Amino acid sequence: MTVTETQGVPHPGGITVWGDDADVAELVCGGVREITHDVKTFWFEPVGSQVFHFDPGQFITLHLEIDGRRVERSYTISSPPTRPHRLAITVKRKPGGLVSNWLHDNLTVGDRVAAAPPLGAFSMVHHPARKYLFLSAGSGITPLISMTRTLVDLGSDVDVVFVHSAHSPADIVYRPELLGLPTQFPTVNVVQVCSRDSPGQEWWGWKGRLTREVLQEIAPDLHEREVFVCGPDGYTATVRDALTALGFDLAHHHEETFTFEALPQAAFTGTEPVDVGSIGAHVPAGTDLGTFTVSMARSGRTFACAPDEFILDAAFRAGISPPSSCSQGMCGTCKTVLLSGDVDMQHNGGIRPREIAAGKVLICCSKPLGDVEIDS
Repeated sequence: MTVTETQGVPHPGGITVWGDDADVAELVCGGVREITHDVKTFWFEPVGSQVFHFDPGQFITLHLEIDGRRVERSYTISSPPTRPHRLAITVKRKPGGLVSNWLHDNLTVGDRVAAAPPLGAFSMVHHPARKYLFLSAGSGITPLISMTRTLVDLGSDVDVVFVHSAHSPADIVYRPELLGLPTQFPTVNVVQVCSRDSPGQEWWGWKGRLTREVLQEIAPDLHEREVFVCGPDGYTATVRDALTALGFDLAHHHEETFTFEALPQAAFTGTEPVDVGSIGAHVPAGTDLGTFTVSMARSGRTFACAPDEFILDAAFRAGISPPSSCSQGMCGTCKTVLLSGDVDMQHNGGIRPREIAAGKVLICCSKPLGDVEIDS
């Protein structure tokens, strides 16, 4: 769908804002930049007289068609909202990854992609503080660089300790920018940690895992800081364990991780697995767990769903593949209208209060409380 000036939030001077109240819209690729050997940043511009509105740390969901398949994938916005005329995502190429490889190999300047507006609650704006500790690993740096760039652009004197972990020096995302931040902004302290040397390049900085001893040495005032963590599951779990061992109050700990994996072949009726994300435990096809019935109004399909089972999981078990992406209640891709019945929904910011009030649910994180009908 082409963006028009009637979409989004009204803005002085005839400009509109693509943000909270916008629809899925077209964005134009305005630039591609190679960051490391397997990481690229893609810049997007709106179609028409629009500016972007989002919180640092939020993500957008791309709606793509790849090899005849409709695919949705969520990527954190790496640019800051203080630069509202362009928006960037930074994508690491993953071996076998459907979307990341397609973006790296195909998306060029001038191409248009459809995208859903920003979502997500992983943002410093919800947790204002005088001191922050940002911890990231790999491509998990993207929301934290957006937050840091925002603070820098605003001229903030907030104290930030930014610790980024990478496999090797060659894998450090935004390395020149990270190196330059402390020299320009004295309240920002950057620490880079590598697991090993790069071929032909020895690493002289912090090396190894981010242990509790390392955390204590890097941030001796840890207990005074609001902590944001983003990276692979293993990394976030390690950090959480270290903070717990140090007696850190986890009420001031915030983490985010997106894990996209292909579902098991048995979850589908066709021969091609759908790359929709990790959805947790799976029940073998044909197993009858259901005490409730889920009806899909538009497709006319029905399937059984157990009281302790997410509706999306039950749909996959029945050989049905509704649109979905993160399967963690974050991206909003599986959003639909609950036409009848009640559900227990425990989301992670992928749906807004006004949408809930309008009867919408995320089926990836909703369990039925009885027979339900959804608009799918």
